[in-house]
Amino acid sequence: MKAATFYGKNDIRVEDREVRPPLEHEVVVKIAFCGVCGTDLHIYHGDEGSAETVPPIILGHEMSGVVSEVGSAVTSLQPGDHVAIDPNFYCGQCYYCRSGLEHFCSKMNGVGTTCDGGFAQYCTVPAKLAIKAPPNMPLEAVAFVEPLACCLHGIDLTNIRVGDQVLLIGAGTIGLLMLQLAKLAGASRLTVIEPDQNKRALAETLGADITFADAESYLAHAGESENIRADRVIECVGKTETVSLAIRAASKGAVVMLFGLTPPKATVEIVPFEIFKKELQITSSFVNPLTGSRALELLAGGKVHVAELIEECVPLEKLTEVLDNPVYRTKKKIMVAPGM
Repeated sequence: MKAATFYGKNDIRVEDREVRPPLEHEVVVKIAFCGVCGTDLHIYHGDEGSAETVPPIILGHEMSGVVSEVGSAVTSLQPGDHVAIDPNFYCGQCYYCRSGLEHFCSKMNGVGTTCDGGFAQYCTVPAKLAIKAPPNMPLEAVAFVEPLACCLHGIDLTNIRVGDQVLLIGAGTIGLLMLQLAKLAGASRLTVIEPDQNKRALAETLGADITFADAESYLAHAGESENIRADRVIECVGKTETVSLAIRAASKGAVVMLFGLTPPKATVEIVPFEIFKKELQITSSFVNPLTGSRALELLAGGKVHVAELIEECVPLEKLTEVLDNPVYRTKKKIMVAPGM
């Protein structure tokens, strides 16, 4: 098979690899699509993702595909099934696993981070990680199960109440998924700050009530009336300046969700008195603990729209360009199609 193997900082090579046969509780999945995630970018450029990555390894964890082979003990799946992959698997024995906090597992492994992932024509994974999808569901949409599952965990922790006003900072793929989830959660007013005009327009199409190109415009608008609030702020960019903005823009009693992934050594200056005076709750969200099935149902039921979020599908040979070229940071979701 063809696979894009990560050998170290800024070094990915498309090469021929053997398809690993499944163990008794594993399946082999023929990869249809694998989304490029911010975690892939961090790893490629030498930073740590959600787990330590030791090369050589095949990256990619936002996968959809078709089961091509099953292990001898697998009864839940069969060849031909369409599946999404929940990439994280846990030991089940450490303190965190036994306390209902599996995503903090002391020995967590991740498909595409600690073991070979989806930037390849085939991927062999534990059967328990494969979430069966309806056969008529587009596999491009199935590949969004993992990022949507992560967003679901973030939305759960943000604790949006029906009638809350929600401010989203950033309308990239994650921001637009969060926007739709916040609407489903009952937000009465959805506001988006996003410098890109096309992304602002898409945000409005997907449910934003009002959008702003920059922080200053929003803050001036918010200062016009006490009825304009940011009861929940969701930061989806991962830059120090947008983290600071999230705290500054939050209303009294607000929850601030820092969802965007900043570089590991980034630091942010905060004013503790401001947090105290507004009694802010500042939280964050880590991976997607047991939210994959909910994500699949939302996508399959048409409650969350993702076709509009896809910018381009590229072959494996173009992956290095996507990771190297900063122009791609301004685009919507890039999907790798290993079969191209």
